[in-house]
Amino acid sequence: MARIVEDWARERPGLDTSPLEVLARLHRAYLQYQSRLTAQIERHGLSVAGFDVLTALRRSGAPYRLTAGQLAASGLISSAGVTLRLDRLEKDGLLVRERDAGDRRVVYSRLTDAGLRKVDEVFTEHLENERRMLGGLSLAERRQLARLLSGLERSIVDSDAADEDRREGAAG
Repeated sequence: MARIVEDWARERPGLDTSPLEVLARLHRAYLQYQSRLTAQIERHGLSVAGFDVLTALRRSGAPYRLTAGQLAASGLISSAGVTLRLDRLEKDGLLVRERDAGDRRVVYSRLTDAGLRKVDEVFTEHLENERRMLGGLSLAERRQLARLLSGLERSIVDSDAADEDRREGAAG
């Protein structure tokens, strides 16, 4: 990354390349993380998307069931992909679909005993994998980085609103 920044400084000395130093490094770190995460989860016969569904169900607490809408609202799962993921996990015996006794239009997806065992096993391994990846950082550094990344996320989201305000101001 340092070489890329140096190259841009030489070629376009008037440009502020400081965003590259943060966001390009973040992107490269994410690609490394994603590669390790995917390999670890796929060893268990799961996709990352399926793992997201299982963990959302597990986090919901007993009886470990949610509607497709609740799964989509959980934050990690897009509503477009929920049905396909549920179909695959049901086929694999990790969840079942159940109609609500009071309102037959409502369908829940519930972890089976096998699904509960699988998600507990894979999630425990997942956390250990993440601990290894963060092994070069102290606990204080991890906390500081988490705070900084939270601020970065807010800044990125807020930039959408600022862009919207600028477009509306230019149009008006």
